[in-house]
Amino acid sequence: MKDRQAVREAEFVTVAGLVAAVAQGESGALWRLVGAERQLDANLVRHLPGTGGSAYTEDEVDVMLVVVEGGGTLTLDGIESRLTPGFIGLLPRGTSRALRAGPEGLLVLTTHRRRRGMSIGRSTPAARSTPAAAPEPCALHAVCTRCHRHAIEADARYCTGCGTALPGRPTSG
Repeated sequence: MKDRQAVREAEFVTVAGLVAAVAQGESGALWRLVGAERQLDANLVRHLPGTGGSAYTEDEVDVMLVVVEGGGTLTLDGIESRLTPGFIGLLPRGTSRALRAGPEGLLVLTTHRRRRGMSIGRSTPAARSTPAAAPEPCALHAVCTRCHRHAIEADARYCTGCGTALPGRPTSG
């Protein structure tokens, strides 16, 4: 007999259902995995036509990117790739990356190993003597309270890095 604690519920959705449930002009994370015991993070993210973020480097996790709809460009360590439906790419940690949606917009599924959560522990003596300054919030875009990444779009509802709901943003339709 299986231990009831070990049994986790599967999660099933359809891309068509997710896209249909969100207004055409909305961008950001349309869906993300939830649940405390999962080992994987995944987000379905809509980028409006012509939008994109500045290049940044993800130092913690490799990211798998799948283009579901639309098109655009991915610049990875200065090399530009054309994105079309069905494109699958591995974005290794430590690489600089930037996405730009084409004229039809871009819908991508990203997956990666779940990031480490915050832990309670002793700090090193050097850390106690020189505390790290908190990042300054950007006045133009929302900043994730979990990973401190700036939102790619001004109207984003979820962080594209970790999936956390952005502060002051509605999280339902």
